Amino acid sequence: MKIAIVGTGYVGLVTGACLANFGNDVICVDIDDERISNLRRGILPFFEPGLREIVEQNIAQKRLMFTTDSQLAIENSEIIFIAVGTPSDKDGKADLSSVFQVADTVAKFINGYKIIVMKSTVPVGTSHKLKEHLTEKMKGEHEFDVVSNPEFLREGEAIQDFTVPDRIVIGTDNGKAKEIMTSLYKAIERTGRPIVFTDVKTSELIKYASNGMLASRISFMNELSHLCEKVGADAKMVARGIGLDNRIGSRFLQAGVGYGGSCFPKDVRALAQTLKEHGCSTDMLTAIESVNERQKLSLIPKIKNLVPDLNGKKIAIWGLSFKPKTDDMREAPSIVIINELQKLGAVITAFDPVAEQAANKILKDVTFSDTPLSALEEAHALVVVTEWDLFRELDKEKMKSLMAAPNVIDGRNMYDPEDLKSLGFNYIGVGR
Repeated sequence: MKIAIVGTGYVGLVTGACLANFGNDVICVDIDDERISNLRRGILPFFEPGLREIVEQNIAQKRLMFTTDSQLAIENSEIIFIAVGTPSDKDGKADLSSVFQVADTVAKFINGYKIIVMKSTVPVGTSHKLKEHLTEKMKGEHEFDVVSNPEFLREGEAIQDFTVPDRIVIGTDNGKAKEIMTSLYKAIERTGRPIVFTDVKTSELIKYASNGMLASRISFMNELSHLCEKVGADAKMVARGIGLDNRIGSRFLQAGVGYGGSCFPKDVRALAQTLKEHGCSTDMLTAIESVNERQKLSLIPKIKNLVPDLNGKKIAIWGLSFKPKTDDMREAPSIVIINELQKLGAVITAFDPVAEQAANKILKDVTFSDTPLSALEEAHALVVVTEWDLFRELDKEKMKSLMAAPNVIDGRNMYDPEDLKSLGFNYIGVGR
């Protein structure tokens, strides 16, 4: 099939590359000249395991191209994916201005029947408004259908999530659009992955409900971690104990320093705003966000417990991105933690295997180390913020010998407390 992807951010680029890898002819279009120029040379705007290889392969095989020419992309496509950002505005609502700018461009250049697929995360009812907007703009000159097809990509696992998804959700009330979308995803459906067809509004809500539910699990365990610390229970074992219940499952039950990234914070706020607009209670979503914001600061008292006077003390931070396998710094807990430590006079040295460049644009007065061990030199404490695998099996004796004081504050419960204590470390985890 001939496909246009409007927007070459995380969702757009992954979607375009993977669809090209299935044999489709894909044109990715963006208004950012520098980004398009880089993409043509195989330079990606973010880190995602395996994506660069897929992009390079499909560029070479001429199934994937990048352009700033919207007319070229729209006129030469059967399906147009809208994959532009919908960031939170000052009130927490999703900013849909980019979505409707794309709609205006589609209306200007449409030259025949098209399926316009909403891949961006948008509030319930947006696709209906988009259809009305396009109908008014085009005045019946061309037929089109608007379909909702939300993304469920995890940063760091996006290729796997696209090619072997838990489910594909498609919202449409039109038989022709349903048939074409089924054909588009037939390579995935053949592997036994289910396609869930719904009406458009239900599809839009499924996306927000999914992220709201996952965020609630994280905040629940983070709230519970404080009780664990008070009574002497182990939050990690509590998570294991409840996760073995088939009704609950083990995913997203690990206590830590809170969630971040481009999805959970934005989508929880946007869903709360949608509930408010329809006269519904937002108590639970408000609590989820409140717990998460408090959790980002929860390591500070623990650090002060081991290093009471932080003024002039060197603190090593391991992990800056909001999660492993990505360089995404959006709403990362590390930002809050580092800023707070700096207010208390701490000197920060940090290591992250891929996020240094992104972090350097956000953080100030931070020294970045080339290795995790070099970050520990003369440090009065190590604070683990992101659970990169490479931190798990480093030489603990070497770690201890490099530090000015053997203090470890483990924000992701990566280490066994007894193991570190037996080696002479002062260890504090989360909920342990």
